[in-house]
Amino acid sequence: MTFTATPKAIPLLASALALAGCGSLIPASNGGPAAGQAAGSTSASSRPPARVASTPQRVSNRAGDVTCFAELNAAGASFDALPDAYSAPGCSTLGTVQLSALAGDASRFGISNIGPVTCRAATTFNGWLRFGVDRAAREILGSPLARVETMGSYACRNVAGSERRSAHARAEAIDVSAFVLENGRRIALAEDWDNGSAAEREFLRVVHRSACKRFGTVLGPEYNAAHRDHFHLEESSGQFCR
Repeated sequence: MTFTATPKAIPLLASALALAGCGSLIPASNGGPAAGQAAGSTSASSRPPARVASTPQRVSNRAGDVTCFAELNAAGASFDALPDAYSAPGCSTLGTVQLSALAGDASRFGISNIGPVTCRAATTFNGWLRFGVDRAAREILGSPLARVETMGSYACRNVAGSERRSAHARAEAIDVSAFVLENGRRIALAEDWDNGSAAEREFLRVVHRSACKRFGTVLGPEYNAAHRDHFHLEESSGQFCR
């Protein structure tokens, strides 16, 4: 289901989700995980965990997700609500959206290379781009934001060097690598965090601090070498900013 914010769309969004076939999770007999069974888990008599297949389900009509879809739509974002799916043990895309554009104060921003992301993370991302990034770009660099470049969102993988699933495995994180302004100027973390102009370095640090006020976990070039070229923005309950 595709959403583009319009004055008439917002009040009808919740009912549209239900009327258009956006039902609840299908039961275990139709491919969903059985009651009391972890998503993606298997018994000894079934296929081994390494062979767990993706089990797409219907677009969520959970109350929290429906409310979030409405909030994201009201914020001016264009997006598709995606079907729930379990891909492997610990890997899922539940209550996710595919973003195509986000809204600023006076313009819209394109997004490159982003995949499924939870609606809540998308809402936080939209607020950061509008109130943190776009306004900082206009004030510090003299041009509005036109596009944000990412290195992706959902990926069924562990945290590097560990056996713990990454937030990317739950579509709760976005990696941002560069910003493109309306005047054509491109500010990339790999090149400009340390070696950009004074204004570019200030801009990147301002938007980093802004992200830390919105996301639970933010990792950047000063965290470690693996993050030298991007911001890892994670929707989490904690508060960790580096």
